[in-house]
Amino acid sequence: MPSSPSKLSRRTLFAGAGTAGALAAAVSVMPSMTSITEAAAPLPLAKPEKGGGYTLSAHVKQYYKTALV
Repeated sequence: MPSSPSKLSRRTLFAGAGTAGALAAAVSVMPSMTSITEAAAPLPLAKPEKGGGYTLSAHVKQYYKTALV
């Protein structure tokens, strides 16, 4: 029963190495991502009674400063 040796090309080798590297990078970032999302969760604000809902927050003020012509 002749069995042919598996053909491992350079393309397959680099594709596997790239996939392994991407997975390693994703796993190393995952623990820090959960702490960032927990810290960035804003507190729910009360709904305005008569429409609206727009607030001039620090983020919006920073945008207005950078958007000046």
